[in-house]
Amino acid sequence: MFQHAIIGPDQSWMLWAILILSATFGIWAEQKTKWGGKVSAVVISILTTFILSNLYIIPIQSPTYDIVWSYLVPLAVPLLLFKANIRRIIKEAGPTLIAFGIGAVGTIVGTIIAFKTIPLGEEGWKLAGIFCSTYIGGSMNYVATSEALHLHSSDLLTAGVAADNLVMTIYFLILFALPGVGFLKKHFKNYHQQNAEKELTTNEIIEANYENPDLLDMGKGLSIGLLAAAISFYLQHLIGIQGSAILIITLLVVAVATLFPKQMNAIRGADQIGTFLMQIFFAAIGASANIMVVLKVGPILFLFAGLILLVHLIFILGFGRLFNLDLAEIVIASNANMGGPTTAAAMAVGRRWKSLVIPAILCGTLGYAIATFIGVGMAYWLH
Repeated sequence: MFQHAIIGPDQSWMLWAILILSATFGIWAEQKTKWGGKVSAVVISILTTFILSNLYIIPIQSPTYDIVWSYLVPLAVPLLLFKANIRRIIKEAGPTLIAFGIGAVGTIVGTIIAFKTIPLGEEGWKLAGIFCSTYIGGSMNYVATSEALHLHSSDLLTAGVAADNLVMTIYFLILFALPGVGFLKKHFKNYHQQNAEKELTTNEIIEANYENPDLLDMGKGLSIGLLAAAISFYLQHLIGIQGSAILIITLLVVAVATLFPKQMNAIRGADQIGTFLMQIFFAAIGASANIMVVLKVGPILFLFAGLILLVHLIFILGFGRLFNLDLAEIVIASNANMGGPTTAAAMAVGRRWKSLVIPAILCGTLGYAIATFIGVGMAYWLH
């Protein structure tokens, strides 16, 4: 099918230009337009290349897309883990960390129930592991787990992203509304919400965690990321277990971030570079997806993801009440499970829960660090 595309699979410069332009367009739309902010950069980039490939403007298969899988993803993962200092997370996240752990267990239980309830075909165990990881850590873990499990079917991955983003949009709206629900306000502590009006804006806290990098910072970040990937793929070759490199990368960088926190924190912008590389990956899977397969599989995955999140929400609210946790802490922890540090911190800012911004970032970063391992373990256990 791809040989009939206007741009051939061997026109790598043109394809790289389109992938990066699509990634950039998604980010621009999310940051600069109202509709983009509602849809998300990931979905916009996927849809852009998805439309181009299914209109036969760009090919559905190309060595360029394979390079994204083989090199950009393993480089993006370590760059997103530079602040994964486990000791700081345990020390400073407090009750939000407890709620985060409860939410992770709820996701695991939800994944098992969804897998037993909704049939996903022969690749279902891999998809279950991927959804489990993304609902403990975030979209970075969606990518890392799919690579670790060797699920390279762009049709399934694109359908999964589409279902995930639709369910997540609904779920985030629910999360944002929860602190205002009368029944929950009556039965949960609500200290943070009650004090929100007294708090000043917390944009400066967010900005401090996403400082602009200089040239030396970018060089350091890329060097460490490439070195971690090189060592990990060499060790994968030695032990002979395919897919283990991503797990080794995660373990290496988390260990370094924990042992040398000052040095790793001083490297600014690594997470921004990693996020952009992930954005290119999403553009690549959109380009590789077939519209008929996505339309066929998407609704089933929507139900699958929705069931996981329903169980997760019931679990985190039920046990959160049992442990007498604040409703705001529960909401932020659940957001950190689902979307990672950025969305959790953004919600804390939006709700003016100033004291929860840093725990949101820390718990979301912990999710990045552990979710791939949990997702891969879950997949093989279900298999």
